[in-house]
Amino acid sequence: DMLDVLLPKLSFVSVGTNDLTQFLFAADRANPKLAERYDWLSPAILRFLARVSRSFVGHDVQLGVCGEMGGRRLEALALLGIGYRRLSITPAAVGPIKELVRKVDLGELTAQMSQWLAAPPPDMRGALQQWAGERDIEVE
Repeated sequence: DMLDVLLPKLSFVSVGTNDLTQFLFAADRANPKLAERYDWLSPAILRFLARVSRSFVGHDVQLGVCGEMGGRRLEALALLGIGYRRLSITPAAVGPIKELVRKVDLGELTAQMSQWLAAPPPDMRGALQQWAGERDIEVE
């Protein structure tokens, strides 16, 4: 397996969420005809990212994401729930994301995300918003 060959040589991996999502959806987010297909909180994207995250468990490799996804509160919540702990974000997003991280029970969130990815709710975005609201976690 290619990953087994590479892992001992890596110290970190950063997943580019903008390009990854564009590639997986075959949708240019700048194209207004395709923009509605571009959703970071789709179960397909989250399952893919969760699979990447799981592949690094037990290895001494720092895993993170870069791109707009990590700087948006609701999307950052989902990323935390699937195992990402390093978010490369714009300076303006640092304060709001730090506030979010401080309020989250990672064990509870991880368990909930696992359930949702096993049996996705009809509206993942709505389910995450409701979960956060019930815990007084601001995601907007």
